[in-house]
Amino acid sequence: MKKLTRKKKIWLGVTLTAVLIIGSVLYKLADRYLIEHVEVRLSAPTSASQGTTATAVNAKYDDSNYESDNASIHVDQVVKGSGEDQITYYVADVTLRNGATLQSALAKNAFGRNITENTSTIASNNNAVLAINGDYYGFRSDGVVIRNGTVFRDEPARDGLALFKDGTMLSYDETQLSSSELVAKDVTNTFSFGPILLKDGAVPSDFSHVEIDTNFGNHSIQGANPRTGIGMISPNHYVLVVVDGRSSESRGMTLSEFAQLFKELGCTDAYNLDGGGSSTMYFMGKVVNNPQGRGNERGVSDIIYVGA
Repeated sequence: MKKLTRKKKIWLGVTLTAVLIIGSVLYKLADRYLIEHVEVRLSAPTSASQGTTATAVNAKYDDSNYESDNASIHVDQVVKGSGEDQITYYVADVTLRNGATLQSALAKNAFGRNITENTSTIASNNNAVLAINGDYYGFRSDGVVIRNGTVFRDEPARDGLALFKDGTMLSYDETQLSSSELVAKDVTNTFSFGPILLKDGAVPSDFSHVEIDTNFGNHSIQGANPRTGIGMISPNHYVLVVVDGRSSESRGMTLSEFAQLFKELGCTDAYNLDGGGSSTMYFMGKVVNNPQGRGNERGVSDIIYVGA
């Protein structure tokens, strides 16, 4: 058996070192962005009827409308402009009553990192009449995450959104208003993405230096992109908006255009949620927009929805 020459030993050592380094980097990337890390496992929704859309007593509905004792929903598709400047977006006008609130659900009924399901899957599993994607909290490790009154993460980092039992919503600085204060005020859900689009009827920023994430693979959100957002006209009266983009049918919207849209819709307050390939609206058992510009949903961490 021949002994390895000194040059071959060096080459082998360098190769093994390179393989170990590359393997370690790939594992760290997979661990950070692909491998599921479940921190809290939740019980499955007791009223769920997977694969079907349940409806409330006294509910009436068609392709654009839903009316029940607890909610009125009207969904519009709007197309503006033409050619390369065409924009297609969807507006869900939602009025809640009798104590009904906007709800949130997590992918796979679990809180943690890299846990994802399609918006339509989470919606169906939770008997949602209407749903949009949330803030994709699982892509980052900071921010305040309160869902259904439970504090799951308390790492203040940016401007957040809080929804309350009385039907109001508040955009706020996570570093200035504590989770305990929010819980004391009967917060139901918080979302950590942004930026704030409207506050007290005014656009609070020129959006020129908005930074939500600095993670690997993150893209600027300044230009025209698919968008998801939520606005409040008055307590218990919301508009949920999804803008298509990155296709020949829709170029998307800039943050300034998105903020102006909520103002035109009569909102006093509005907040930008996760957009891009995540932007999805689900209504009465089907996805109504065009996710990713080719009709393919991208898995997300969470949704905001109106239950049946």
